[in-house]
Amino acid sequence: MNVGPFQILIIALVILVLFGRGRISEMMGDFGKGVKSFRKGLNDDDEPAKPAQPAQRIEGPAAEAKAGETQPTSDKTSH
Repeated sequence: MNVGPFQILIIALVILVLFGRGRISEMMGDFGKGVKSFRKGLNDDDEPAKPAQPAQRIEGPAAEAKAGETQPTSDKTSH
């Protein structure tokens, strides 16, 4: 079965009548956005992942006070 230009024209007219011009242009816009999103997702996967930097340690006043104190030394005396 060959589909010629006359049959394609009839199919296009039937689709236009069923959906209307506004609905078809809306669907094509959504299709274009989907293609853009798909391409962006492919490009994002091509970029190497950046290594995560360790979080900086933030110490409050209590930690600073403990740091200034001297640490007790353990006695190593035999009994």
